[in-house]
Amino acid sequence: MKFVFVTGGVLSSLGKGITSSSIGLLLKSRGLRVTIIKVDPYLNYDAGTMNPYQHGEVFVTDDGGETDLDIGHYERFLNEDLSRRNNVTAGQVYLEVIEREREGRYLGATVQVVPHLTNLIKERIKEVARDYDVTVVEIGGTVGDIESLPFLEAARQMGLEENSFYLHVSYVPFVRSVGEIKTKPTQHSVQKLREIGIQPDALVARGEKPLTPEARRKLALFSSLPLRAVISAHDLDNVYRVPFLLAEQDLDNLIFEKLGIGVYSDRNLTEWENFVRRVEEAGERVKVAIVGKYIEVRDAYKSLIEAIIHAGARIGVKPDITLVDAISLESKGTDALKGYDAIIIAGGFGRRGIEGKINALTFGRENRIPTLGICLGMQLMTVEWARNVLNLKNAHSEEFDPDTPHPVIHLLPEQKEVDRMGATMRLGGQDINLVEGSLIHSLYGRKVIRERHRHRYEFNNAYREKFEESGLRITGEAGGLVEVLEWPEHPFYVGVQFHPEYTSRPLRPNPVFVGLLKAALKT
Repeated sequence: MKFVFVTGGVLSSLGKGITSSSIGLLLKSRGLRVTIIKVDPYLNYDAGTMNPYQHGEVFVTDDGGETDLDIGHYERFLNEDLSRRNNVTAGQVYLEVIEREREGRYLGATVQVVPHLTNLIKERIKEVARDYDVTVVEIGGTVGDIESLPFLEAARQMGLEENSFYLHVSYVPFVRSVGEIKTKPTQHSVQKLREIGIQPDALVARGEKPLTPEARRKLALFSSLPLRAVISAHDLDNVYRVPFLLAEQDLDNLIFEKLGIGVYSDRNLTEWENFVRRVEEAGERVKVAIVGKYIEVRDAYKSLIEAIIHAGARIGVKPDITLVDAISLESKGTDALKGYDAIIIAGGFGRRGIEGKINALTFGRENRIPTLGICLGMQLMTVEWARNVLNLKNAHSEEFDPDTPHPVIHLLPEQKEVDRMGATMRLGGQDINLVEGSLIHSLYGRKVIRERHRHRYEFNNAYREKFEESGLRITGEAGGLVEVLEWPEHPFYVGVQFHPEYTSRPLRPNPVFVGLLKAALKT
């Protein structure tokens, strides 16, 4: 087995996920079988109950894993489906160690972080890695954090057991007042990493500006690295260019040399280059409003934003994406939506901002603006139609009004018997049957599609006939559950219960977003 361990220094949100994804793409482009694992040191079992303000979006894998958003980066760059096993958290390994102890599997031994916890971490990583030539392992957090120490210790031990390459991603600030790049924070970060027992094989210097020769020389000297192993990773306007930035500095060749990989192909990044060029050269602009309630944190809608970019590249359009506060639409009206070519009502949980999203749906429907409702957005599309077209007074979802006289969105009877948080969620990929001749069928070009879910409440089939008689068609189903709504008399008024953003890729954009942007161009 061969591994690339990616650690971070000085501060978080440096782009370790994009760096890891880019390495995976480069290695895959040279004929290797590659996967990527994200190790998160937080004690949550998974990301499912985490507030998007703290950790960005929850990304859902096809097998129903609620994971860190970096798994989304990995899938997009590798153009492959990953699984819940690709996200290992401290909560998972601590829980399993305790369960093993309770089962007597340690035969009376004193259970300790080393070796029991670290052995389990290594076991989890190797279980995923066994089917691949190289496994990239991104260790979350920042070197020096208490909670990440067991994972760094496991990574150190892996270097004794398996062929491993250590890459440290660290912040190198540019101080404007003196016009100089400062290397001292990274020097200290590398020193801390070496105290743990890990000598990096390469350093990726993240910062606003490209490294100067002097800064590169200092970093190499104090990190005990050759100059060629210090990689400048300055800010780019387009993150999809990062693989080329790393390739220009031969990072993939450094990895091949250290891991002893002697047989590989030349880089084949033609498709990726074509995609990047389409993103950068797209001429016509389309203004897209994403209506949500976590607008201060763009990472809360990361996959959605990227899916719109993918679709724009496919049809030669540059989307101007704005996050619009659903709460302000509730209190100040919908004037903020004027001038947009397309509206997306994003998913989410909780009562806050619900009426604002409903107002946005009314605005999109009445003004014939291409409108897409995703998950909760589709459910609120149902509520809006029930209130304003079917005239069902006080119609609502049981999630927000358990006593509504018209529960057009409800919990299934079998779900009401389970009250543990998350236990009633419909998670992961499911096959969906589309109605031939519908808009959604024409977008996908096939009758059966597979998309991912993350929701609890469902369309109430007791109201099905009323909706269809009034013109809002049900054009997608899975196991008797409503998956797609569309209004044929509108340029594009579609609600999907699934999350199409999770399956969108740079080289394979999701058809729903392509259809939305095409409709926006025509109106």
